[in-house]
Amino acid sequence: MDAVHALETLGGVATMRELVAATSRRRVRHAIEVGTIERSGRMLVLPALEAHRRAATDLSGVRSHLSAAQHWGWKVKSPPPKAWVSVGRHRKIPALQRRRHHVVYADLGAGEVIGGVTSPLRTVLDCAKRLPFDEALAVADSALRSGLVEAEELLRGAAKVRGRGRRECLRVAQHASGLAANPFESVLRAIILEFPELEVEPQGEVVTHSLVLHPDLVDRDHRFVFEADSFEFHTSKRAHDLDCERFTALALAGWLVIRFSWEQVMLRPEYVREVITRLVRKIA
Repeated sequence: MDAVHALETLGGVATMRELVAATSRRRVRHAIEVGTIERSGRMLVLPALEAHRRAATDLSGVRSHLSAAQHWGWKVKSPPPKAWVSVGRHRKIPALQRRRHHVVYADLGAGEVIGGVTSPLRTVLDCAKRLPFDEALAVADSALRSGLVEAEELLRGAAKVRGRGRRECLRVAQHASGLAANPFESVLRAIILEFPELEVEPQGEVVTHSLVLHPDLVDRDHRFVFEADSFEFHTSKRAHDLDCERFTALALAGWLVIRFSWEQVMLRPEYVREVITRLVRKIA
């Protein structure tokens, strides 16, 4: 897999170690040399982030939503090709600029903007208001994982939202978890949450006869394990052997393991829903 596509599947932001594990050191170095991947502090990012900063400057606005999420170093379901820019409610933006970018009208308080970017909490709530649940959950999970937003802070912030978007903010805040390792796991959990018969726990501890494991998603009542089976963890024979050992231990302990690939979760969610629907029918 080429380095740019690997970075996109990792959420648009990654450390050197994460990206090398997903592709190769040679490919990453080449992408940096030719400019298709850039360094931003200790992280590797797509060049679009700098374009988003310029767009916000040109519009005399601030980076918000997914553009702000990426600025804070958070992984997202899909890196945004267009900049998200928030401007004052009474600003007049030419139609051409509105087509080029995601322009959002909002009057932001002083504490909601940091260095030309919406604050971490405001960013999560903005995404919860406007994005589909799976995309917003991926942002919220990443925000909690980064430590820039605390779970209680997010719950309090969502409770203060009034009017349009309040329900969406409360839903994201309720289900957000910093235990999710990446957007892949977040999106899979978002799909499973559509099924009230299931209750999954991210990285829940499972003790088998020979191993103590932390599968991606655990439904204890029904002894289901859902695994987001990412390519980046199968880069060696040893990694593959360990996976086989894990899944065998779970099966012998009476757990049903359901595995989904990145392509199935991110590009074919209808297939994932079909599988889970059939699974739920078995326990009805």
